[in-house]
Amino acid sequence: MNKITRVGVDLAKNVIQVHAVDAAGHVVTNRALKREKFLLWCNQLPAGCLIAMEACSGAHHWCRKLIERGFDARMIPAHSVTAYRIQGRSGKNDANDAAAVCEAASRPHMIYVPPKTLAQQGMLCVHRLREGLKEERTACINRIRGLLAEFGVVLPQSPEALRQHLSDVIEDGSNDIAGMARLVLQRAQEQWREMDAHIKWCDQRITDHQRGDEQVQRAAELMGVGTITASAVVATVGDFKQFKNGAQFGAWLGLTPKQNSSGGKSSLGGISKRGNDYLRTLLIQGAKAITLTRQYDNPIFLWVQKLRERVGWQKAVVALANKNARILWAVMTREKRYDAHHVSVYPLTPTLDPS
Repeated sequence: MNKITRVGVDLAKNVIQVHAVDAAGHVVTNRALKREKFLLWCNQLPAGCLIAMEACSGAHHWCRKLIERGFDARMIPAHSVTAYRIQGRSGKNDANDAAAVCEAASRPHMIYVPPKTLAQQGMLCVHRLREGLKEERTACINRIRGLLAEFGVVLPQSPEALRQHLSDVIEDGSNDIAGMARLVLQRAQEQWREMDAHIKWCDQRITDHQRGDEQVQRAAELMGVGTITASAVVATVGDFKQFKNGAQFGAWLGLTPKQNSSGGKSSLGGISKRGNDYLRTLLIQGAKAITLTRQYDNPIFLWVQKLRERVGWQKAVVALANKNARILWAVMTREKRYDAHHVSVYPLTPTLDPS
C-alpha cells in the first residue's frame, strides 16, 4: 500500500472498484470493495495520494470525504474517461473503467470537476425537485384534458383556462361525464393543486437563496437572468474563477458552435450543447424573453435587435445567452454589480519601437 501513488475509482451503489498503480505506473492492485469498506481501504494509502473518480452520482460525497482525510481527490468528466479505456466501448466493465480513470488522471492536461459543497448540492436538490414537479404537473394537466375529451368536453389550451372552468365542468350535471369519471377528475384536480403548492414551496426556497446570497443578487440583475437562473448558476458553478475567461464559461455551457475545421478553413455548425442542460435551457429561455420584448434605452437590447434583423431571432437568442454567460463570469470574478452601459476596454497590444 505504501507504493501506491495514484488510484482510479469506479463508483457504484454497493460495490466500488479500485485500480491502484505505483510511481512507475505498474499495477499494484485492481479489486472490488464493498461500499462500507472503501474508506477503510483508503485510510491505508499514503497521505496526499491521488484518488480519481468519474463525476457521477455520489462522486461529490466521496470526494469531500477523501479530501477531509488528506487525500488529493479529483473528479473527471465521464466523456474524458472513455478515451482512455484500452478495451474500447465493447470492453466496458467496472475493472476496465477504474483502470481508464486511473490512466486519465495521469494526463497533465486533464480538466477536473471541482467538488460541490453541501450548500450547493442542497440548493440544486430544490431545482431538481422543481423541474420534476413541473413535468408531473404538465402530465397531470394533459391527463385531465384527455379524460374530458373522452366525454366530449374540450376547453381552451392554457392551464389558466382549464383551472378556471374545471370545477364548473365537474359539477355540471348536464354534460355526459360519467359519475366515476367525475370522481377521477376531482382526484386529478387535487393532485394538480398539491403539485402547485410544492412548486410554490420550491420557488420560496429559491427566493430565500437570492435574499441571502450576494452572488445570486448580482446575477439576477442581468437581462434575461432572473431569480431561478441566478440561483441555479451560483449553486452549480460555485467558484467562477475556475474558468479562465467568459468565453471558456460559455463553451462549458455548450453555447459555442461545433467545429469541423481543417486545413486552415473554419467550418462552424450549431451549438455544441455540452455541459449542464438545465443552465443552458434557462439562459436560452431568458434570452428568448428579452429578444421578443422592447427596451429601447438598453444597449444590449439594441444590439440583440440588430443581430436579430441580420441573422434571425433564433441565432440572436443563442448569441444573447452566450453574452449573458460571459457577463455572468465577469460580474462574479470581479465582484461588481451589473452595468448595462459598461464598455469593455481591451488592453493595447505593445508595438515594437522601429528605432
